[in-house]
Amino acid sequence: MPHVKIYPKRYGVDWLCAIKELRLLGVALDPVYVQRLEQTVESGIKAKWKRKLKKQRAAEEAEWNNRYSFSDGNFYFIAGHTSGGAPYGITWEQARRDGLLEDGE
Repeated sequence: MPHVKIYPKRYGVDWLCAIKELRLLGVALDPVYVQRLEQTVESGIKAKWKRKLKKQRAAEEAEWNNRYSFSDGNFYFIAGHTSGGAPYGITWEQARRDGLLEDGE
């Protein structure tokens, strides 16, 4: 399929667009080759979205950790620790009740 390999680079289009345009131009393409190429493109798109989602989640987690560095799953703000090592401070429930959290937090 020399036409399919050259066309995207030459005309600045993606693989799927190249296949459509070549079909419109009447170029005969091997259906098995086209199907494999479409599957490859689709799997590449899925992988790209997974990477993007993973990066976005990591950024959100980093922002949350930065924003709530003095908190954990139980406490909105950890004021300190007892001599036995137990944390004390304002719980998430207390923070919500007192209006310390914005909507959606």
